[in-house]
Amino acid sequence: MKLVKIGAAVLNQTPLDWAGNRDNILAAIEQSRERLVSVLCFPELAIPGYGCEDAFHSPGVWKTSLEVLKEILPHTTGMVVSLGMPILYKNGLFNCAALCVDGRLVGLTAKRHLAGDGLYYEPRWFKPWPKDVAVKFEIDGVDYPLGDIHYEVGGVKIGFEICEDAWVAQRPGSGLSGQGVDIILNPSASHFAFGKFDVRKRFVLEGSRSFGVTYVYSNLIGNDSGRILYDGGALIATRGTMVAVGPRFGYEPFYVTEAVIDVDASRMTQVRTGSFQPAVAPDPDCIEEDFEFPDLDLDETDAEDVGATLASWETGTDIQSEEFTRAIALALFDYMRKSRSRGYVVSLSGGADSAAVAVLSAMSVHLAMEELGAVRFWERLDHMAPSPVVPAELAGITGGALADYARSVVAGLLTCAYQSTRNSSDVTRNAARGVAEALGATFHELDVDAHVVAYREMIEGAIGRTLSWETDDLTLQNIQARVRAPGVWMLANLRGALLLATSNRSEAAVGYATMDGDTCGGLSPIAGIDKDFLRRWLRWFEVEGPDGQGPLPALHAVNEQQPTAELRPLERAQTDEGDLMPYAILDEIEDAAIGEKRMPLEVWRELRHEHPDEDPKQLARWVERFFRLWCRNQWKRERYAPSFHVDDKNLDPKTWCRFPILSGGFEREIEQLRKAAGV
Repeated sequence: MKLVKIGAAVLNQTPLDWAGNRDNILAAIEQSRERLVSVLCFPELAIPGYGCEDAFHSPGVWKTSLEVLKEILPHTTGMVVSLGMPILYKNGLFNCAALCVDGRLVGLTAKRHLAGDGLYYEPRWFKPWPKDVAVKFEIDGVDYPLGDIHYEVGGVKIGFEICEDAWVAQRPGSGLSGQGVDIILNPSASHFAFGKFDVRKRFVLEGSRSFGVTYVYSNLIGNDSGRILYDGGALIATRGTMVAVGPRFGYEPFYVTEAVIDVDASRMTQVRTGSFQPAVAPDPDCIEEDFEFPDLDLDETDAEDVGATLASWETGTDIQSEEFTRAIALALFDYMRKSRSRGYVVSLSGGADSAAVAVLSAMSVHLAMEELGAVRFWERLDHMAPSPVVPAELAGITGGALADYARSVVAGLLTCAYQSTRNSSDVTRNAARGVAEALGATFHELDVDAHVVAYREMIEGAIGRTLSWETDDLTLQNIQARVRAPGVWMLANLRGALLLATSNRSEAAVGYATMDGDTCGGLSPIAGIDKDFLRRWLRWFEVEGPDGQGPLPALHAVNEQQPTAELRPLERAQTDEGDLMPYAILDEIEDAAIGEKRMPLEVWRELRHEHPDEDPKQLARWVERFFRLWCRNQWKRERYAPSFHVDDKNLDPKTWCRFPILSGGFEREIEQLRKAAGV
């Protein structure tokens, strides 16, 4: 029996924050050492931060990464530690995992498969390393092995699959298994999306089973660089059994998940597997290093029995709603912290979108406080000067007392403003006030109708005629939305806070938003999620709410309304779905047209199949309306404030969905649709 304690470190890193990133790494190493971890895997590109983007093209980035690696090396004595960093070789930049053994660098394994779809643009910065190629790389006059290499350290063989390497059909792990590798380390930067954690668990489990190894998966956590959120969730599996699962959506700068594994047991699994065929030829790509693993007492370590359990919320009835709450709350908290902002400002209309943004902002406080406690909460927000004074009696509070304190903090960090015109109703006014009061937010009611009138009269005087709803509907709607922007910007500027825009993805798809009105803000938290989901989520939050937090009944006043921009006179009974189409239909069209890249006629045929009771001609009209509005409003999507990615259907043109601002508008395709539908 050969017992080895291995660990997977999850880090909340920031691109180019050299000191902060290094300190997180050093703290995780020290904690791992205290826990007797011998082999520790850090996430992909942990030293510079994964989200450096075109800064990777700067020589200073890879040079500084090497400098920081040298600063970390002395702290790896007595351990085997992998650290992610870029390496420049023959004018090609490579994404590498540096293996450090007992305080010295022993080699650099390069990533073979680059992520170049969806959110990822790795081929823009890095080159894929060819299979079975290893070279010498000089650092300060010393040659180190670089390339498609693995290691034998103290008699234990260690190999790598770096993030995308594990997502491809021809995984490097298969070849590593043939070379008798005992442990595969997977340093990753895998973004959060609904259902993705289950996919990761499957490939970690399957890798450990089919390769007959122990598989160690590490990941980033938190809001790395503004748009992408990482959920953490370190995983350790051995011989087809998950033995450790790390926390997700946490607020600490790092987490270490560890397990004791039996190397001999995994080797015997390969021995007993009839299909296993070792590579009996010489293994030139294996780097051998001396290292002495400590003797572990089985009674004290409970080998392969560390409780691979999930958090209570991960076993609930609505995982998607829980994940959405925790993902956006963490993203908001990190964005506030890393941008050194001092809270949030939300223009609270009394409708679903702004209510969702306000609730998520409050949750960023409550969930962080629940995990960190009062003292650690303010330590994570150390940019707020003078630092809030946390009374000594709050240092150890828990339960209801801590929740009450968190509510008082919400009052200081979240400001909501209801901005009324003559077209605003008591229904939305009362709903906005009720939600703000239930959250404990600071609430202002601002009457902006006089500003609307002033602009209207100014333009009427300039053009020499009266504006009317019959001839100038869109103009009169938009000025109401735009006139609300200066007030909330002032509130945000006064406090040094983040102004949060409130548009959702369904509105972004068809441009149902006023630029410089409801789209104004520095961050757009819900622009990555569709309206139909938001409405379901708000109903869930009204009656159930997140695990440990409970429901928010005040949302009933929001949920019982039909969504409305409330920009036309009240007697016109304006609703969003009346202006557009049912949101559920809109989201289906978006998924087919943008997600699946189907043409108008194909989308219509799919809708007819899914909605046999709907009038086919009406379905065709909705499809045509979607495509026309989609093409007409790409310029709006280009101007949206950064949004968070949650379900792999993002419309953000920078990270997910590129489309020309000017186009032919699908005229030929729409004509085909009209003929087929008889419209």
